Amino acid sequence: MERQFIDISMHLENEVVSDPPGYGPQIEYLNHQDTAESIIQFFPGLKKEDLPAGEGWAIEWIKLMTHNGTHLDAPYHFHSTMDQGSRAITIDEVPLEWCFNPGVKLDFRNKPDGYVVTAEDVEKELSRIKHRLQPMEIVLVNTAAGEAYGTDHYVSTGCGMGREATLYLLEQGVKVTGTDAWSWDAPFVHTQSKFEESGDAGLIWEGHRAGMVHAYCHLEKLHNLESLPPDGFTVSCFPTKIRGASAGWTRAVAIIEN
Repeated sequence: MERQFIDISMHLENEVVSDPPGYGPQIEYLNHQDTAESIIQFFPGLKKEDLPAGEGWAIEWIKLMTHNGTHLDAPYHFHSTMDQGSRAITIDEVPLEWCFNPGVKLDFRNKPDGYVVTAEDVEKELSRIKHRLQPMEIVLVNTAAGEAYGTDHYVSTGCGMGREATLYLLEQGVKVTGTDAWSWDAPFVHTQSKFEESGDAGLIWEGHRAGMVHAYCHLEKLHNLESLPPDGFTVSCFPTKIRGASAGWTRAVAIIEN
């Protein structure tokens, strides 16, 4: 049996639009010449010329938000409660059993930017790919945002998953979902105009807030989902263990057994 690994994570990098202004990562790269003096400080009497080619170590200082790059959101991110009143768990409390399961890909790249996916849309897509959802499957949503990554309009591109669609998945036993867009919900710029017209605050973050009813996690800022088949793969998305945090970075990978 041959195992194929497909990277579905994006890079953490400078100067690529992956977040709104002011929310992106900041990475300072220090090369081998930059750090030689740092090594010398650990070893009194050591001289730079004693080091191989006078080189130290390569390191990076990174300023990150837990929601930069490909990450897994914990129920605590969505609200202080989950499962209709229980304390919402943080990322270090997410069961590892949730994070390694068969995957399903729903292709909504044809939906317009700002569109809010419904339960009916999900049912139609599952029918199209001839897949019946099973408990614990990880459902990934391929949107138009995937191909817009790195462009100035990435954070405003793609559709979002509405409350109705999210609850539809959760009520069938799904615990982890994911999207290649900046957010599980529709881009804020589109929701903003709808809120201004209606005054309905329930439109804001409606997919996320579904976690108040049924606990779940979702992956955001996935990448390369267009390379995946509709099903027949396993998703690995174990998050970094940050105590009491709302999310953790993950090197999300799809695994296909041939």
